[in-house]
Amino acid sequence: MEFEQFRESNAELERTEDIVRIITLLEKTGDHALDIGARDGYFSVLLTEYFKKVTALDLSVPVLTHERVECVQGDLTKLKFSDNSVEFILCTEVLEHIPTPLLSRACAELSRVSADYLLIGVPLMQDIRVGRTTCFTCGGKNPPWGHVNSFDKKKIIELFPDFTVIEESFVGENSLATNSVSRWFFDLAGNPYGSYTQEEPCIHCGGKLISPPQRNMTRKIFTKLGMLSRFFQRPFIKPHPNWIHLLFKKTLQV
Repeated sequence: MEFEQFRESNAELERTEDIVRIITLLEKTGDHALDIGARDGYFSVLLTEYFKKVTALDLSVPVLTHERVECVQGDLTKLKFSDNSVEFILCTEVLEHIPTPLLSRACAELSRVSADYLLIGVPLMQDIRVGRTTCFTCGGKNPPWGHVNSFDKKKIIELFPDFTVIEESFVGENSLATNSVSRWFFDLAGNPYGSYTQEEPCIHCGGKLISPPQRNMTRKIFTKLGMLSRFFQRPFIKPHPNWIHLLFKKTLQV
């Protein structure tokens, strides 16, 4: 899906509306906002309505032109900003992508750079076994959309001990879930229904994920068994919000 189509989807419009709503709750805005994982700079431009300067940061330099947006290349685990130097940091749809061994370091960097407010948004209680892919270059199994971490509210709060939650909200609805038996069968089947349209590469070899080849009869049988296993689980699945947004305020200056 192209970014323009993605931004206009109902789910993304709902998520965007909630992020803007939370920003309007700030007691003060300030001179500088930092948009982590800016990608196309959509939220960076929105932030210019509230801040004098916005830095759009991503692993590759975001491509956009705006007189009050500075586009930079950067790594969340090694931010090149001074301590307590940014009044507001937006970090949504990012932490689920950070390699798990580096997650604490990334959150420590957000805490270090933040002078006041930090808005975190992640998928809530996502079952990252659903939508798995198989890399047909190296054979590795990947979580969907490069989401290597799954979060609940408690886990997010524990990652930011120097902050207090002053606003929380839940957006959308998600009832996708699976089980270890179904996951095993789908892995054997080559994960034919995985998220192969994603931009994120294989987490094992870095290669681009491609659609799986046509399944043979054995893999079709494994697919059917995987679907049956999920079918019998369905009555026991309770829907939950798709995303959680937490607005933190810094309480401890380091």
